[in-house]
Amino acid sequence: MKSLKKFIASFFLTNRFFYALTALVVQFFGGFFYPFLSIIGLILLAVLIGATVFDAWQLYKTKEPFIVERNFADKLSNGDENMVFLTIENTTNQTFDLQLIDEVPVQFQQRNFKVEFDLLPQKSKSVSYTVRPTERGRYKFRKLNVFVSSMGLVLVKRKLRFFEEKEAAVYPSIIQMQRYEFLAISNQLREYGIKKLRRIGQSQEFEQIREYVVGDDYRNINWKATGRRHALMVNEYIDERSQRVYSIIDKGRVMKMPFEGLTLLDYAINACLALSNVVIKHQNKPGLVTFSSEIDTFLPAEKKASQMNRLLEMLYAQQTDFKESNYEQLFLHLRKRIKQRSLLLFFTNFETKNAMYRQIKYLRSISKKHVLVVIFFENTELKEITQSQPETVEDVYIKTIGKKFAYDKHLIVNELTKYGIHSILTKPEDLTVNTINKYLELRSRGLIN
Repeated sequence: MKSLKKFIASFFLTNRFFYALTALVVQFFGGFFYPFLSIIGLILLAVLIGATVFDAWQLYKTKEPFIVERNFADKLSNGDENMVFLTIENTTNQTFDLQLIDEVPVQFQQRNFKVEFDLLPQKSKSVSYTVRPTERGRYKFRKLNVFVSSMGLVLVKRKLRFFEEKEAAVYPSIIQMQRYEFLAISNQLREYGIKKLRRIGQSQEFEQIREYVVGDDYRNINWKATGRRHALMVNEYIDERSQRVYSIIDKGRVMKMPFEGLTLLDYAINACLALSNVVIKHQNKPGLVTFSSEIDTFLPAEKKASQMNRLLEMLYAQQTDFKESNYEQLFLHLRKRIKQRSLLLFFTNFETKNAMYRQIKYLRSISKKHVLVVIFFENTELKEITQSQPETVEDVYIKTIGKKFAYDKHLIVNELTKYGIHSILTKPEDLTVNTINKYLELRSRGLIN
């Protein structure tokens, strides 16, 4: 009984069969007027049944005619095109016409995915397609449906289903991180317009204790080590290279605004991951702070090998809570937890001057102790409005308001500059490049090592 149900579920009659059956119905109808047509119809019906049975036998005589593989990364990159590869091998001596329908995760809302091709005997074929997730989380790939028909009669189709459910985790953009890592290693980040400047190190960090030699600075003598070894020992220092670079991400409701499928929070998370990787490649220490109404995440700046994995896992779980961001709480937390002067790259968004003025005292207080860069976003949707040609009074009103909002963004930049606060006003899609450029610019100017 189970085998019968499985057979019925996999057995499909094609359109060609129903066209032939329709022609036979017309044939039998004509037999009411011309009896010889009924005799011909019976013969053709027998031929159709025989051909259908033969076609079904051709499809079902091999229990497992194909070997199928589906490959994709366990960790997909949010906002990027991720490849999915399908490989199917024909293990029989027949040629088949195949139709592949993959059950992609429901988040993609792809209901028309279909690939059709012919597969020769003892041959394999690979196909690929891309998926672009726009939300972090777990995505389930379900079964792959393969509809098989013979190359001759095509009266029957056999449905085969492969694979069990398999999950993939959508993380912040790993593809983007790896791309900028390659540029950092190959020193091609300068192609974005940043020049390296040589400067003499002012600060120093301890490296080792060694024996005194003539010419060493006596101020570096380590008297405790000297007493233990009964010989003059000195501390050796090198120019300090490892500076702390913190990414601060605002998770308040202002970061929920969507652009091209991704929220501003997702753009900030992707940029933070790529930037942190470049920071490590330049011998600095990346750290992370996320906040909204309360401080949510604090990862001290470190240069450990595991730091990027910790950052990746922390960024994966970040979500906005739609609350008002508490800048006072952020200032108090930074003053308590970050004692040394650091570079703070602050991802947030201000839509109006008043929104910025409400927080400027906290930003000024933070910038007194650290190098602060405030990063906020252009509203690219307003660009279409401000560049459109108004046709009605309402259009003129909307265009005027749009220009005012766009102008306010530039006034915010000027206001921050007046108080010595660095800023980046960027399109969401250019965030990562502009952020890394700013980091390299500050390094080249000697504001950080």
